[in-house]
Amino acid sequence: MREARIYVDTPLAPGQRVRLPAGPTQHLVGVLRLAAGAELILFNGDGIDYRARLLDANRRGATAAIGEAGEIEPPPTLRLHLGIGISKGERFDFALQKAVELGVTEIHPLFTERTVVRLDAARLAKRLQHWSAIVIAACEQSGRRRLPRLAEAGRLSDWLAQHQPGGLLLDPRAEHALSDLPAPSGTLTLLVGPEGGLSEKERATARAHGFTGVRLGPRVLRTETAPLAAMAAIQALWGDFRAVPV
Repeated sequence: MREARIYVDTPLAPGQRVRLPAGPTQHLVGVLRLAAGAELILFNGDGIDYRARLLDANRRGATAAIGEAGEIEPPPTLRLHLGIGISKGERFDFALQKAVELGVTEIHPLFTERTVVRLDAARLAKRLQHWSAIVIAACEQSGRRRLPRLAEAGRLSDWLAQHQPGGLLLDPRAEHALSDLPAPSGTLTLLVGPEGGLSEKERATARAHGFTGVRLGPRVLRTETAPLAAMAAIQALWGDFRAVPV
């Protein structure tokens, strides 16, 4: 069985004993059926995995002894920032999960003209908690030792006004393909619309803020597919999908 890997929002250090929060405890005991003595890996987003051993574990709580610290996760070859129009339920959840697996560095959920999801302040706060849990679970599964930043949801117009010029705008009508573009340096921002895409006005505003339209082949991709296809291609062209020199 694969070794359990759990995120905890607390400082970690070798030799320390940590009382695990209720959520991770429920997963370890109720789902994975781990008991005292079981080995696991803990991480808190500082870039390091910590080996640990359960000292006690039951439905009331669990305590782990922290052992050896692993190597720190190296910085990404290319920092990928994703501005993505908020879409319905599982579509957006899927896009978030897979973006984390593909190496996204920052995620900016955006309300656009064609966003059909309507959230008041209370529902938005709950949705952000839900999205944060998806990001954490994707890090646990994929082995990432640093958490991508999940920004507060905001309006596309505000995000563009605050954003530094430059980036790629996914647009099936664009003239350029990714392979036509020069290699970016340091950070690359990718902007993707919700169901129905961005409006012509929004695309024009993005271009005015320095975004370059790019297409992904001859097909129109769904809102949950497009950012993932683009990120995979970007990682293969310029990012950490490339072979690492020995």
